[in-house]
Amino acid sequence: MNNKPPILVVAGPTASGKTALGIALAKLYNGEVVSADSMQIYKGLDIATAKPTIDEMDGIPHHLIGFLGRNQNFSVAEYVKLAYQKFDDIHSRGRLPIVVGGTGLYITSMMDNIQFVEIETNQDIRDRLQLEAQTYGKAYLLNKLYDIDVQTAKTLHENNMGRIIRALEVYELTGKTMTELKVESRSIETPYRWLPFGINFEDRSILYDRINKRVDTMVQNGLIEECLNVYNQGDMKTSNQAIGYKELVPYFENKATLTECLDIIKQETRHYAKRQLTWFRKDNRINWIMADNFDTIHKFTDFCEKVIAKQNFL
Repeated sequence: MNNKPPILVVAGPTASGKTALGIALAKLYNGEVVSADSMQIYKGLDIATAKPTIDEMDGIPHHLIGFLGRNQNFSVAEYVKLAYQKFDDIHSRGRLPIVVGGTGLYITSMMDNIQFVEIETNQDIRDRLQLEAQTYGKAYLLNKLYDIDVQTAKTLHENNMGRIIRALEVYELTGKTMTELKVESRSIETPYRWLPFGINFEDRSILYDRINKRVDTMVQNGLIEECLNVYNQGDMKTSNQAIGYKELVPYFENKATLTECLDIIKQETRHYAKRQLTWFRKDNRINWIMADNFDTIHKFTDFCEKVIAKQNFL
């Protein structure tokens, strides 16, 4: 295990201070940052996605930021493949990769070396299953799933018809349950050693206050102008996935005031931060830093140094 190349991870909710900690650790350990943010990968979506500026990067190389056109599709599998290539390149130059981001699916998929199998949809099967649901009821399909895959069925409500149909469809196409495929996806051991840190707050109101203030700062830095430019280009498909763009459309269309739209951005961002924390708290590998107790970046890095030394990680 100790022969595997090491990688540090800084995860956590939006506005928690991940960028600053990642850069500080990169300076400390001769590192380079690899972003794990599903929206920062796109060109032109800068302010609303909180991409680090050149000044914030402070000379530290950053990877997988702003490299993809807004009209390009991009999967988790493609992200993991690119990230692994970046890790190997960084290690080959004698430097340390430091993953920084809040997209839990990206980080988990990297750390667990998830093997993605593309299973195409079959519209005939889907139509038949949909007809069964309409004829016999939603509970009928869920019970059907219970008969073949109890573990997956237990995680689904009968109203989640899309995932129920997908699970049944995959079984018909492959002869394997979603549970079996999930186990197989984790069958290949990761080629790296991982040490993940997570930033959280004992007092959640502190995080929410940071979120509210950051949205105000984004406005000062040109958020409205950036979003209006994306809106005028008619290029909202991708940006609709990021908080800060679609919420301003009512303002651009004179259907709501700017204050109302900014309040919604703050609210949606707070909800997103809560979902991020829910995801990361499931991972017992994460070394949590309760940011309420750390008022300087030095205290953050001191905590990380002690964990790294205790685990003899580097």
